[in-house]
Amino acid sequence: MADATNLNRPLCCEQFGSGAARGCFAAADGSLQWEAWGWRWWDFSGAFTVKPQRLAGGAGGALGTASPPLSSLIAVFLPQGFPDSVSPDYLPYQLWDSVQAFASSLSGSLATHAVLLGIGVGNAKASVSAATATWLVKDSTGMLGRIIFAWWKGSKLDCNAKQWRLFADILNDVAMFLEIMAPIYPIFFTITICTSNLAKCIVSVAGGATRAALTMHQARRNNMADVSAKDSSQETLVNLAGLLVSLLMLPLVSDCPGFSLGCFFFLTALHIYANYRAVRALVIETLNEGRLRLVLKHFLQRGEVLGPTSANQMEPLWTGFWPSQSLSLGVPLHRLTSSVFDLQQLVEGHQEPYLLRWDLSQNQVQVVLSQMAGPETILRAATHGLVLEALQGDGPLPRGLEELRNQVRAGPEKDNWVIVRDTHQVLDKLFPKFLKGLQDAGWKTEKHQLEVDEWRATWLLSPEKKVL
Repeated sequence: MADATNLNRPLCCEQFGSGAARGCFAAADGSLQWEAWGWRWWDFSGAFTVKPQRLAGGAGGALGTASPPLSSLIAVFLPQGFPDSVSPDYLPYQLWDSVQAFASSLSGSLATHAVLLGIGVGNAKASVSAATATWLVKDSTGMLGRIIFAWWKGSKLDCNAKQWRLFADILNDVAMFLEIMAPIYPIFFTITICTSNLAKCIVSVAGGATRAALTMHQARRNNMADVSAKDSSQETLVNLAGLLVSLLMLPLVSDCPGFSLGCFFFLTALHIYANYRAVRALVIETLNEGRLRLVLKHFLQRGEVLGPTSANQMEPLWTGFWPSQSLSLGVPLHRLTSSVFDLQQLVEGHQEPYLLRWDLSQNQVQVVLSQMAGPETILRAATHGLVLEALQGDGPLPRGLEELRNQVRAGPEKDNWVIVRDTHQVLDKLFPKFLKGLQDAGWKTEKHQLEVDEWRATWLLSPEKKVL
C-alpha cells in the first residue's frame, strides 16, 4: 500500500524558463514517467517516457528529447528565456512588425521591377554605360544623404524612437512610390531615383537607430545581442516568404501597370497600418518630453500619475520629430547672461543645480545645467519648464500654481524671474510627490529620454546647491 502511494507522488520536477513545471513519477516497470509539457504562451502538450538506462548515460540527451517540437521554433526565432527575458510588449510588437515587413517586401519587389525597367533591362537600345552611370549617381546621392542625416539628427533619435520609427517606414513607402513612378517620366528618371535612394538612406539611418533603441527597451536580461539576432532571424524569414510570393506576383502584374499600382497602394496601406499598430503596442517606461508633458498635465489637473501603459497609449505618434521650441535643456550660460546683474537675477532663488530663464513673450524655457546635475535634476528641470508652460494654458491647477497663473496674466513681462523664483518654492513641495508617484506607477526615473545638450556650467554666486 505504501509502495502504491509512493508511485503516485512525484519524485522530482523540472521547469524551463517561465513554462509550467512538470513532475516525474516512478512507473510500475521502474522507468521514469514525466508529466505533459505546459507552456504559458502555447497550447501544446505531449508526454514521453525516459528509461533509467538513458539517464545513467547523462541527462542532457533525455532533456533534449523531452522538448516539444514547437520549442525548437521558439529557440530559433525567439530570445532565450522568452517571455521573461523580454518586455511584455515584445510579442505584439514583433507580430505587427512582421506584417509590415512582409508588406514592405512585396512593395519593394514592385519598386525594384520598375527601376530595372526604367534603367533599360530588356531594352536592346539601352546603354550599359548610361545605366551604370545612373546607378552610381543614385548610390552616391544616398551615401551623402546618409552621412548628413546621421550628423543632423543622429543624437535626437533616442528621444522619440517611436515617432521616428513610424516616420522612417512612411518615408520608405514614399521612396518606393517614386521608384514605381520613375519609368513613367523618362526625362526625370535619374533625378527621381536619386531622390528615392536619398530617402531610403535616411530610412536606413532612422530605422536602424530606432530599432537599436527599441531593442534596448525590449531586452530585460542584458540580452540585447540575442534580441537583435532573433529579430534579424524573424525579418529574414518574413523576407524569404515575401520573396516567394513576389515570384508569383510579378508575372501577374508586370504587363498591367494599373494593376501593379493598385497592388502597391494596397500593400502600402497595409504597411502603414501594421507599423502604426506595432509602434502603438510599445510601452516604454522612460520619460521623454511628450510622455512627461502628458503625465504632468494629468497630475496637475487630477493629482494622479498616469502609468506607462496609459501614457504610451495617449502619446501622439505623428509629431515629435523636431526638437521642442518651448523647452531647451543644457543650453550654454553665455546665451542667457550678458552682465553681472543678469547673472545675479538668474541665480537668485535657484537652490537646485540648474538655472532657468523663461521668455514669456515666446513661451520659451531655457535651462542651464550644473556639472552636478544628475538624471533626477534634469527631470526636475524639465518638469519646472513644463509647469511654467502650464501657467499660460487653461485647465485646473494646484492652488499655489493657480495663484502664480493669475500673477502671470496680470503682471508685466519684466517680472518673469520673480515667477521662476516662486515656482521653485512650489516645486519644492510638489516635485517630491510627483517623483514618488512616477516611481510607484512604474516609471524608471533613474534614466530618461529627454533631449539634453552637452553644455554644463558652474556659478559662484549661487547658494549651496542640492544634488539629486
